[in-house]
Amino acid sequence: MEYVWTDRIKNIDWDELSALYKLAPLGDKKAADLETVFTNSMFKLFVHQNGKLVGAGRALADGVDCSYICDVAVLPNHQGAGLGKEIVTRLLKLSQGHKKIILYSVPGKEPFYKKLGFDRMRTAMAIFQNQKQAKERGYVD
Repeated sequence: MEYVWTDRIKNIDWDELSALYKLAPLGDKKAADLETVFTNSMFKLFVHQNGKLVGAGRALADGVDCSYICDVAVLPNHQGAGLGKEIVTRLLKLSQGHKKIILYSVPGKEPFYKKLGFDRMRTAMAIFQNQKQAKERGYVD
């Protein structure tokens, strides 16, 4: 079956997107928060099949220096078929021209992003709202 791609947020069901992140599983992201972050992102992609949201991703970008690819998620029954790769590839294409394109992944997914051209950074640092949880989940040392 064909995927329908859009970058428009007008008809997005934010509760459906929130459910996608829970199922992916990429955490409990509130619908209102997702609406805010996707609205404020320069690039966004939503993938539907038969009217159902099956994948999404975004890039927070400034138009010149940095594009940060984040929140790439695919429903479990669509994972392994290349949809996540296609979302990232399209976000990379949209981000062309930026001096750097950055992302961080769920621990263990680094080989997937390595195949798409990303290299591990040696100087990346982060402060999470819940630093203890970030350490427990393997995001920071």
